[in-house]
Order: sequence, then structure tokens, then C-alpha cells
Amino acid sequence: MPGRTLTIAQARRIALAAQGFADPRPEPWAATMRHVQRVIDRVQVVQIDSVNVVSRSHYLPFLARLGPYDRALVDRAANRSPRRLVESWAHMASYVPPTTWPLLDFRFRRAEDEAWGGVEQVLRDYPGLVDAVLDEIERRGPMTSRETEAALAHDAPRNRDHWGWNWSAVKTSLELLFRAGRVNSAGRTSQFERRYASLASVAPPAIRDQWVDSARRPHEDDAILELVRISAKAHGVGTELCLRDYFRLKSVQVRPAIVRLVETGELEPVEIAGWPKPAWLHAEARLPRRVHAEALLSPFDSLVWQRERTEALYDLRYRIEIYTPLQQRVHGYYVLPFLYGDALVARVDLKADRAAGVLRLNQVTWQRDAPAEARPALLRNLASMADWLGLDDGVVEAVPA
Repeated sequence: MPGRTLTIAQARRIALAAQGFADPRPEPWAATMRHVQRVIDRVQVVQIDSVNVVSRSHYLPFLARLGPYDRALVDRAANRSPRRLVESWAHMASYVPPTTWPLLDFRFRRAEDEAWGGVEQVLRDYPGLVDAVLDEIERRGPMTSRETEAALAHDAPRNRDHWGWNWSAVKTSLELLFRAGRVNSAGRTSQFERRYASLASVAPPAIRDQWVDSARRPHEDDAILELVRISAKAHGVGTELCLRDYFRLKSVQVRPAIVRLVETGELEPVEIAGWPKPAWLHAEARLPRRVHAEALLSPFDSLVWQRERTEALYDLRYRIEIYTPLQQRVHGYYVLPFLYGDALVARVDLKADRAAGVLRLNQVTWQRDAPAEARPALLRNLASMADWLGLDDGVVEAVPA
């Protein structure tokens, strides 16, 4: 049965603290790998997206929590050994800590059974190609999909007529191997192409056995329990939907885990005033008396990616309008929520115009109750973002802020 009742304001501060927004920021450009690791420890999942309208999205959660920092720190965390971040399908395409990767083995095992149409066609029309691609990566990787195709053409020319050297078939084979947990990524090229690599070359030495030997990975029930534990800590407080959405789990998987975590005292059932659904509070969640943060949030930031939660906590109905026809967009193309204090006070449509050297402020939509102080704060944050992006001519406003 639910115990204590939290107000929306309390739940909001708990959520912000859990996501790292109550932590002290380093001085601008002074962040170290220790600060980057602190963000990783807080959020646990950093979504990856190829859209580069402002910046590659995985850099923006670190900017939101640390202020201006050297992006090479995140590149080093993901691309160099010992890696602090590795790629997997967690909450969509994501970076996760290397210790989380083996927990997703139950998903790897279902990759081929749940194959999408392109994979089924490759398995049917190009027998042996997936194994040949895997062998190529293990012998010659890391390689991009284009490099893999070129290597196969060199190493197996006699099979050319049989496979047809269809680039998309090689790429599809690599994606199947990646989703099945049989290869991973050693980083991305400047064009954001994944560099596929063997598990042994990516795995940190301390947990290499769990990576290369699937028999050593946790059983599905134990893995789900740990994933819900991670999700609960990253949320601070949340509903079942919150707890399962972080790793895109199913209710049937999450509910037994919640029961076990309540039994061990790691989760406490609570009510949140105004929320119709039950919620759970993590035992280590902080409830600060006050949170004052200022940050422009990526559309793929873990603070806002669960849209029902965002609307319930911040009274902000947020949708990505990238795929909405121009004439139907309300708030703009690439819209970043602006966090001021402990509230989301605006939607900000931005574009990094690299050719012109400016950050274009296309549209700002303010919440009705946004405080007057938020307006100069937004301009400060935009100027800081332009500097971080290396846009020397600053911010150009298409509309008054």
C-alpha cells in the first residue's frame, strides 16, 4: 500500500537531483573525466541520435549538467580503452556503462527471432553472409560497414556472384550482429559511422568474461531486476511506466522486479499528489530543499524522454516535431526545453548554422508562468552554447526572446 504522499514540487526536485541537476557544476571548460563519470553514474543511459541540427545529441546531456566542457572527454569515454561508455540498444540506440551491457543479453538472444524484414531477407537471400561479416570484424576490425564490404570483396572474391556485394546486405548483417550482442562499437567516425569491433577488443578487462561468454551473463530475471534498480535510481521517483521505459522493458518484466525491490526496501510505494498512478521512491533518492538549474535540454535527454512523466512533473506537453510537416509545427523543428530553477519554462527552436558561424534562435515559446528572470537566463545559456559549439558570431535571434 502507498505510504507517504509527495507533492508535485517535491517529486520534481527528487527527479532533478537524481538526474544530476542538483550537483555543483565545475567552472566553464574546467570539467574533467571525473565530472563526466559523475554524469554517467547519474543518468546511466545516454541516447544516441544522428540528427546534428545543434550538436550530436549525446554531447548535450553533459552540457546540460556540466556547462561548457571539452567534448573530447565524452569521445574518450566512449572510444578509448578502458571505456566508460559502450553502445547498445537500451533506450533506443544508447551509450551505457560497460557493466550494463551484459544485462541486456536477454535482448541479444531475441534479436534474430524478432528480426525486421531486411534481416529476414538477408538470412534468406545471402546464406553465410552474416558469419562471413562476423569473421571479418573479428579478424580485421574495427571497421565501418563500408570498410567491411571492401574487406569482404578482397578476402572472398569467389563468392561475389552469390552475395551480389549488396552494401545494404552487409550493413544489415552488421546491425543484426550488433543487436544480437555479437559485435560492439569501438567508436564513431567524424561522419558518425559506427566502427564495428569484436567483443574482446571493446570489453574492459575486468568484465571481459561476461562479454565474450554469454553463459556468464546474468539470467534474464536477475538482469531485469538490476535494470529496474538502475532505472529507479536514475528517476528518484517514478511510476511503472517510468521504470520500464528507461530500458524499454515490458510491464510483465518490470512488475515482479518492483515487488522484489519493495521487499528489500530499495523502493518505497508513495503517492504523488495529482498523479492517478502509483509511484515508487528509491531508497537513496535525495529531496533537496531547493534546486536551481539552468540548462537547454536535448530532445533526447533522459530527464524528458518519457513524455507523460514530463507533462505530469513539469506541466509541459513536449513532442518532437522533426517529422511533422512545416505548416503543422507548433514550436519548431529542433526544439530544446529550457530548464530554469526547477521548472521547464520554454521550448526553444535552435539551429547551429556552422557556415555562418552563428547559433540561430528560430522560435521561443514561453510557458505562461515563466518568471521574468528566465528570459535573460536563456540568453546567457544561448551565448554559452554558441561558445561551446565554436560559433564565433554568437546568437542570431529570428524572434525576440
